[in-house]
Amino acid sequence: MKVSEGFKTYTKYLWFDTKKTKEYIRITDDVEAFVKESQIKEGFVLVSAMHITAGVYINDWEDGLIHDIDGWLEKLAPENPDYLHHRTGETNGDAHLKRILINHQVTVPITEGKLDLGPWEQIFYAEFDGKRKKRVVLKAMGA
Repeated sequence: MKVSEGFKTYTKYLWFDTKKTKEYIRITDDVEAFVKESQIKEGFVLVSAMHITAGVYINDWEDGLIHDIDGWLEKLAPENPDYLHHRTGETNGDAHLKRILINHQVTVPITEGKLDLGPWEQIFYAEFDGKRKKRVVLKAMGA
């Protein structure tokens, strides 16, 4: 087993002022810029939504697919039903469930100082209860 010398971590936060309740924001370029800034050549980057009604996922950057994902999530966790969570005074029960389906984070390899994504893979921030300031933590680890 080879242990890399100079293991380090680097952390940064992306902030969003979401304008809509639901938004799908491509953040691949932001993550790529962060990896370059980190100067990590071999390792991983963690991209994690820091809100319980938002997620991060990797998929194709194609408008029809984004609409399909949104429709699929709406079928599995529809808006406005009588969720028990709403008894707390909240009205975002569906947003919490959608976050579970999308997941809250992804880990992407860093190879030769660059994101090691497949040819069509893009990183997205998915917001399900927006219209306010939100953030994502980026943490690069490696050498």
